[in-house]
Amino acid sequence: MARPRLIRLLIATGLTVGLVASCGGTTKNAEQSSGGTASSKAADPNAAMKKGRKVGFLPKEIDNPYEKIIDDGGIGAIRELAGEGKEVGPSDASAASQVSYINTLIQQKQDAIVIAANDPNAVAPALKDAMSKGIAVVTFDSDAAPDARQVFVNQAESEEIGRSQVRLVAKQIGGKGKIAILSATPNATNQNTWIGFMKDELRKPEYKDIELAKVAYGDDDDQKSFQETQGLLQSIPDLKGIIAPTTVGISAAARYISSSPYKGKISLTGLGTPNQMRQFIKDGTVTEFALWDPNELGYLAGYAAAALASGQITGKQGETLKAGKLGDRKIGKNGEIILGPPTVFTSANIDQYNF
Repeated sequence: MARPRLIRLLIATGLTVGLVASCGGTTKNAEQSSGGTASSKAADPNAAMKKGRKVGFLPKEIDNPYEKIIDDGGIGAIRELAGEGKEVGPSDASAASQVSYINTLIQQKQDAIVIAANDPNAVAPALKDAMSKGIAVVTFDSDAAPDARQVFVNQAESEEIGRSQVRLVAKQIGGKGKIAILSATPNATNQNTWIGFMKDELRKPEYKDIELAKVAYGDDDDQKSFQETQGLLQSIPDLKGIIAPTTVGISAAARYISSSPYKGKISLTGLGTPNQMRQFIKDGTVTEFALWDPNELGYLAGYAAAALASGQITGKQGETLKAGKLGDRKIGKNGEIILGPPTVFTSANIDQYNF
């Protein structure tokens, strides 16, 4: 008689476990679908932009001049919308450091967090925690895992950024020779995406005489980028060009080259701000480089954060973001909003820009 009772007990226990497992799975899936690129709640484009919203801007590192320009643009947008914006962040470009700031912003009950992620996955759990507590999450410049934010404000089409860097350096070195890439951190989402497109561009027949000799990492640190530039030039004697798709890296590399015997012999291009690079364009160290307006990038991210926090958008593809002076912007696949194409700076136009 004990066995039938035991069997009934096991069946009942199994059903209970199955139900618990099913509920656990359902809850997990529901959490995943409510986060990420779009909320399950419908957007109301006509909702009022709520005043007094608090938005925290978290750059890769607080001392990065480029990131400071972006955050200033974003804070300006939030003030324009009668909200409160502030910049907080680590002094080093590490994901672990960013996580502690995300947790602090959650504790402070910010309405939105705008972040340039140092690592797409390392910051994801903390960002998901923020979203679960009703905090809107926007990434800019360098994306996080798509299910850990609602909107990614991209400075330009990633493919065009990567391929255009190869076109610039190829023109400067006459289509042949060894080149190197001086990147930021090894896990930086934007850098790795651009480098992927650079490598793909180099596979085209027209670049058959160009060899990518090395990818080096300066960790978005001025001194390390300076030293990495020195190391590249000393370890690859026949190096013809360097691409530095990081504002910290290109300015540090230009500073080293400008006072070295390599000036005039090595081509340097990449992504930099006009104010950082003006002297190196003027003295002939660099002939051309590219970038977008980082202040406008931050401004767009600020409007996205405020619109999310007010319920005007959710991050769903096809929605329209009303972005103040930048006009209406359509939200694309995976919650991506594009600022616009980069500008190429040369001696002919660099004095027209001040950022």
